[in-house]
Formats: sequence, structure tokens, C-alpha cells
Amino acid sequence: MIIVDRPEVLVVGHAVRTTNAAEADPSRALLPALWARAGAPGAFAHVPGRVDENLYAVLTDYESDHHGAYTQIVGVAVHTAARLPEGMVAVRAPGVPAIRMEARGPMPDALLDVWQRVWDHTESGGSPARAFTTDLEIHHPSGVDLYVAVLPSFGDS
Repeated sequence: MIIVDRPEVLVVGHAVRTTNAAEADPSRALLPALWARAGAPGAFAHVPGRVDENLYAVLTDYESDHHGAYTQIVGVAVHTAARLPEGMVAVRAPGVPAIRMEARGPMPDALLDVWQRVWDHTESGGSPARAFTTDLEIHHPSGVDLYVAVLPSFGDS
């Protein structure tokens, strides 16, 4: 696993509050509709100050760990969020130490496989430990880069 210092990013988009258990049940899953909305043509055309053409998913406001509720915001990175389009929120993903993983191949399966590795790492008590603060997915033409926030490691040199 590669540990990097993830830079801060400001994202404007749509948000839902969910759990992994709810997402595993198609009748309760909220993320498919969120992603369908985000992927619609022109979904973010009216958002000013975009940094790039990528889609960003910020996972934040964790209730506890990967079994608890969390908020996911799907949107675009912006330079400033002075004027929010109606129905959208802004979230600042702070710069933190993070595990960087790549999902390549057919989506969403490739991304789910990477998240499964993250959950297995968490369940096994792997080091570094997840911080459960703010995680970030950057969706671009060649796949997804996932940044999972970790607790600082004080023994590293």
C-alpha cells in the first residue's frame, strides 16, 4: 500500500447519508441514484470555477467505522464555492495522510474490489489504521484513484 499526503480539495455536488449495509440491499441503496444524477449529461455544467473534468466522491462524517453511517458527496472539484447551485453542497476534503489505491477496469466492479481490500485491511487491524475522517475517490477516464485517510504513524522516519 502506498501512503501519500493527499492534497486538500473542495468539492461541490449532491449528498446522501447511507451505510454499507443499506448499499448492499438494492431496495435501500441510495448511491446508484446519486451516481446516476451525477453522471447525467451537463449535471455540473452550471457549477462555476471547476478545477478539471473529473468526478469526485467525498466520503465523510463517519458515524463510527465502515459499519456505521457516512455521508457521500458526488460532484466536481472547484477553486471556490462562493455561489452554490440550488440543491448542492460544498465539502472541503482536508489534506491528510492517505492510502492511495487505483481501480482500473470495468466499473463499478473494479472500484468495489478496491473497497473490499480496504475493508479487509480494516477488519484485520492492518497498519496504518484508517482514520474514518474523509476519504476521496477521483473518477477520471482511466479509472478511479482512491485515497483512504489513515492515522498518522509516529514511528516512521
